[in-house]
Amino acid sequence: QVQLVESGGGLVQTGGSLRLSCAASGRAFSTYGMAWFRQAPGKERAFVAAVSWSGRSTYYADSVKGRFTISRDNAKNTVYLQMNSLKPEDTAVYYCAAKLGGSSSAYETYDYWGQGTQVTVSS
Repeated sequence: QVQLVESGGGLVQTGGSLRLSCAASGRAFSTYGMAWFRQAPGKERAFVAAVSWSGRSTYYADSVKGRFTISRDNAKNTVYLQMNSLKPEDTAVYYCAAKLGGSSSAYETYDYWGQGTQVTVSS
């Protein structure tokens, strides 16, 4: 069992930056692939970024490549999402997710989810 708690969301202007954190409780955090998804009003939940259990492999949605960076600190049971050059279209609730085994961009493969943190980018 893994519990995930996101933090770091907020209101930022276009071009600004935010860093989201996801703190995990439970054992064996380092064996889980981790990811961030987001859901904007009226839209389906969408993949943002994923990181392998070791942190050596990362994957990004095309829409955030070059602007967002996912990382993890297994000693702190935490995964991060550094978001730079934010755009209004990045506005959404951001969710942290965990799955056993390899990373994936498919939300249905993830076993555990956080409650989400709101990110709002003003134009």
